[in-house]
Amino acid sequence: MADLFEEAGGKGRKDKGYTAKDIEVLEGLEPVRRRPGMYIGGTGEDGLHHLVSEVLDNAMDEAVQGSASKIEMTLHGDNSVTIYDNGRGIPIDPHPKFPKKSALEVILTTLHSGGKFSNKAYQTSGGLHGVGVSVVNALSDRLTVEVARDGTLWQQSFKRGDPTTKLLDKGPVKRRGTTITFHPDTEIFPDPHFRPVRLYRLARSKAYLQKGVTIHWKCDPALITGKDQTPAEATLHFPGGLIDALQYELGERATVTPAPFSGQVNFSGNAGRVEWAVHWPEDAEPFAGAYCNTIPTPQGGTHETGLRNALTRSLKTYGALVKHRTASQFQLEDVTGAAAFMLSLFIPDPQFQGQTKEKLVTPDAQRLVESALKDHFDHWLTGNPEFGNALLDHVAERVEERLRRKQEKDISRKTARRKLRLPGKLADCADSGANGTEIFLVEGDSAGGSAKQARDRKTQAILPLRGKILNVAAAGVARMHENQEIADIVQALGCGIGERYNDEALRYDRVIIMTDADVDGAHIASLLMTFFYRAMPKLIDNGHLYLAMPPLYRLAQGGKVAYARDDAHREELMKGEFAGRGKVETSRFKGLGEMPPSQLKETTMDPRRRTLLRVTVPDDVALPTERFVEQLMGRKPEERLAFIQERADTAVELDI
Repeated sequence: MADLFEEAGGKGRKDKGYTAKDIEVLEGLEPVRRRPGMYIGGTGEDGLHHLVSEVLDNAMDEAVQGSASKIEMTLHGDNSVTIYDNGRGIPIDPHPKFPKKSALEVILTTLHSGGKFSNKAYQTSGGLHGVGVSVVNALSDRLTVEVARDGTLWQQSFKRGDPTTKLLDKGPVKRRGTTITFHPDTEIFPDPHFRPVRLYRLARSKAYLQKGVTIHWKCDPALITGKDQTPAEATLHFPGGLIDALQYELGERATVTPAPFSGQVNFSGNAGRVEWAVHWPEDAEPFAGAYCNTIPTPQGGTHETGLRNALTRSLKTYGALVKHRTASQFQLEDVTGAAAFMLSLFIPDPQFQGQTKEKLVTPDAQRLVESALKDHFDHWLTGNPEFGNALLDHVAERVEERLRRKQEKDISRKTARRKLRLPGKLADCADSGANGTEIFLVEGDSAGGSAKQARDRKTQAILPLRGKILNVAAAGVARMHENQEIADIVQALGCGIGERYNDEALRYDRVIIMTDADVDGAHIASLLMTFFYRAMPKLIDNGHLYLAMPPLYRLAQGGKVAYARDDAHREELMKGEFAGRGKVETSRFKGLGEMPPSQLKETTMDPRRRTLLRVTVPDDVALPTERFVEQLMGRKPEERLAFIQERADTAVELDI
C-alpha cells in the first residue's frame, strides 16, 4: 500500500481530513437556498423576476388548459407580489404518499412534486419539473397561499420554505381558484425590488399568448417613478393574440407586405398546437418572440429553427416557381434575419435547456413547426402574388448586401495580408503613389494594345475590359460580385466598394473611361458609370471619375489635320477650318483599336491636348439621379421603354 501512495504522489501520507462525516445530505428545500442559481439562474435582477414568472406560469397553465379565464397580478408597495387565477385551485385533500400533509403543502415544500408529470391534469404546461412554486416558497421570507375549492376558502402560510401555519379553513366563498402572495427573502436577494415595467411586460406577453385569458394588472403607484410609463392599473386582453402582439411591437414601422403571415395549426392526437405571426419591416430591424407552453425562450431553440427553415424553404420554392433571378441564392439569414415574428408552441413534455427554460431543445418541435408553417406559407405566397413578389425583391436586396459585404471582407482580408494581386491584364504605371496618376478603362484588348503603346508609362495605367460589363442596376449586387470584369476593376483600384470604400486607398488620382466614340462605346460607358454610381459613389463625389473624348473622324486637307468628336463637330469643322479649301479627306475610326497609337495619344491620352469630361451627380429635384438610373438601367424594361417613347421626338440622328 505504501508503494501505491508513493505512486499517487501522496508520499505515504493518508488524508484524514475528508471522511464520511463531510458528506452532507440536503433535504427538503435546503438545496434551493444553498444554490439558488441552479434553480432561478442567479440572485440578481433576472433571478428575482424569475420568481414571478414561476407563479404566473402556473396560473397560465390553468388558462391554457381551459380551466381559468382570469388572472390578477398585483405588485404591492412592500415589493411583495400577489397572483390570482380563477382556475381549479390547488388540491387541498391529503396526499396519498404523505397522508398527514395536504397536497397543497406537499407541492409548496417538496421538490419535484406537482400535477404536470403526466397528461392527466394538464395536456400541455410550462411547469415540468415540479420545482417552480416550491422554489419560490424556499426563496421567500413569507408566502401565503389561498385556495378556493368547492365553495370553501383554504389558507396556509410559509417562511423560507417551511409552513408557519396549518392548512386553515377560512369559511365559505363564492369564487374559485388559487391566490399566492410572496415576498423575496432579503437573505437571498441583495436588492429585492421588482421593476414594475418588467412585470407589466411579462403580464402583457402572457395575455398575448392566450386569447381567452384576461389579466388584470395592478401596481402601487409609489413604485412607478422617473420615466417609467407603466400604468398603475390595466386590463390586458387581446382577442387577436400574436397578431396583436406583433402589431404592438412594430408600432408605426412600414412593412414589406400590408398584412402579416399568420395562422394556427392544431396537431393531431392531442399533440398540441402552434400559432405564429410574421412580418418583414422595411427598416430590416428584426425582433423575435418565441414561446413554448407560454414560457419565453429568448435563446430560441428547435421551434424557432423550424419556423426559420419553413420560411426559407418555402420562399425559395416560390422564387423558383416565378423564376426570380436570385431565389436559388436565398439563405436562412436573408429570409429571416430581418423578420419580425411571434411564435407560440404548445406541446406535451417539452424539453428545455436548464431550469430557467431559456431555450427549447425538443427535437420533434422543429419538425412539427416546420411542417405546419411551410404548407401554410406556400399557400400564402401563391394566394397573394403581390405579397410574394414584394417579399422576393426585399430578400433579394438582402442577398446582394450579404454578398457585397462578403466580397468587401475578402478584399479587405487580402489587402491586410498583402496578398491582393493586381489583374493580370493590367498594365500598371511606374509611379507607386496616386498623385498625378490615372488608369484608363479601355474597351477590348485591341484598344488596350493601342493604349498601352500610346500611354505615358510613368503615370498612366491601362486596364482592358472584355466587351460590355454587367449592368449592375438590373442584375443586382449578387451577380456583380461574380463578374470577372468588375472584380478586375475593384482589384485594380484597391479602394474597396460600398461602405468599405476608402478614398485614401485609391491607387490612382483619375479613373478614365475610354470607349469608342459610337453608340456601343456610349453604352459601355453608361454601364461603367452605373457601376461606379452604385458601388463607389464616393469616387464620383470626390472627383476621380472622367470620360475620355476620343474622335470619331479624322479630317485632312493638304498638310492640315483635325479630329471631330461626332457628326455635329465634323460639320462644324467643315464649315469653319476647312471651308472653301478644296477636297477634305474624311476617315471614320471604327474604334480605338483601329487608331494608330500616335493618333490615340495625340487626341485622347496626352494631358496637354486631350479633352476629359468629369462625371458628376446632378442635383435634380424633378428627376433625382437614383430614379433616373433606375429608369434607364434598372430591372424594369417597361420603364426604359416609356422613357424612350417620351423622348423619341428629340432624337435627330441615330448611329446604328
